[in-house]
Amino acid sequence: MAAGRGAPRMRPLLWPIFLAVCGVSSAAPGRFWHISDLHLDPNYTVSQDPREVCPSAGSQLVHNAGPWGDYLCDSPWALINASIYAMKEIEPEPDFILWTGDDTPHVPDEKLGEAAVLEIVGRLTSLIREVFPDTKVYAAMGNHDFHPKSQFPAKSNSIYHQVAELWRPWLRNESVALFKEGAFYSETLPGASSAHRIVVLNTNLYYSNNRLTADIADPSQQFQWLDAVLTNASQAGEKVYIIGHIPPGFFEKTRDKAWFRSGFNKEYLKAVRKHHRVIAGQFFGHQHTDSFRMFYDDAGAPISVMFLAPGVTPWKTTLVGVVNGANNPGIRLFEYDRATLSLQDMMTYFMNLSQANAQNNPRWELEYRLTEAYGVPDASVRSMQEVATGIASDQDKLQRYYDYNSVSYDTTPCGETCRTEFLCAMQEVDFDAYSICLRSMGARPRIEVLLALLAMLLGLQALLAP
Repeated sequence: MAAGRGAPRMRPLLWPIFLAVCGVSSAAPGRFWHISDLHLDPNYTVSQDPREVCPSAGSQLVHNAGPWGDYLCDSPWALINASIYAMKEIEPEPDFILWTGDDTPHVPDEKLGEAAVLEIVGRLTSLIREVFPDTKVYAAMGNHDFHPKSQFPAKSNSIYHQVAELWRPWLRNESVALFKEGAFYSETLPGASSAHRIVVLNTNLYYSNNRLTADIADPSQQFQWLDAVLTNASQAGEKVYIIGHIPPGFFEKTRDKAWFRSGFNKEYLKAVRKHHRVIAGQFFGHQHTDSFRMFYDDAGAPISVMFLAPGVTPWKTTLVGVVNGANNPGIRLFEYDRATLSLQDMMTYFMNLSQANAQNNPRWELEYRLTEAYGVPDASVRSMQEVATGIASDQDKLQRYYDYNSVSYDTTPCGETCRTEFLCAMQEVDFDAYSICLRSMGARPRIEVLLALLAMLLGLQALLAP
């Protein structure tokens, strides 16, 4: 990395051409939705008492709450209902829907309980099935979809069983059985001209907040299972989409905040490097932000990309170190080649929550289209590396990425600290590489401070000179 310039060592763009041309096909393009982090707060109410609006605000006072939600609160039913029906209006016949979890509000465990968690998961499941009765949905559990939250066991349990039954209409019998054991499964995708596959992971098993799996090398033997599924997919000539809730790597809105435990992060990265040729895309949530992660091989070549979907909930995170961590509600639509699963484009739609409340109109509009916003031909690994390079070298593109990150909620300037955290999180999923990136980019402000001090001393010397 170029420490003096304060920029990360950008990955080369001239790697094998198959990354650029992979997936070119005459097959009709398909579309699929990705939604995440709906976080229903069933007790949201438009109250004049700022203490009574929503339990998800905790001790914070919520003034001037609107019918479609508030940035201090999780989603009211009206917002979630509007988001699912907006999907139906924008693209009523998707090939499938990816739903990457977190359905319950940000409240203490004692205010929920197992029955309340399952009731909310069931309520959202019923809504999606009602609006999209003929659409296959691939759903992953989020860390808030369990009681107590985040404490997912590496064995069969009551909640896994009950959620599997809720989602049975979307699953084959063998997937139901596997889900009841560990909350993960794999199925072939519908509508593809050749057999391709989706892998739904339970990455809550790897969460740093999950005390139950801290000392287990391979919880539920999910890594072993994943390796077998991807190996078989390679032998069968399949391409694979991987989805889950909690992503590996680091949160871009603060420093040194990893989601996985270190050993699990290393195992996931190893799996991607080993099987990247069959992985056509990775789709996760959890952060409530719009961002992406690049994966590289040992030589530094880009090999895979992970897309992190924004949340439907506008809830302002209370995570230490995050400043103004709310977002506008967002939903995401992908275009892809059915024959190869290569990603052609990505469109994010959003609701300007302040405007919706002021006008009492839940208007959903296109926030941006990836290919137009960043001037790339598609959403392939090569194109996303080009996007990453542009964001690192062009302040305007960095600011655009920052604005989209909160779904056009926080548009304040992204300064040097912000730049460091965003670029290192985007490019370095590995723990050691991330730390090196922070240190290398941190050299720039230190050098600038030293130069400023030197100039000040020289100026003082000039003033004091006889």
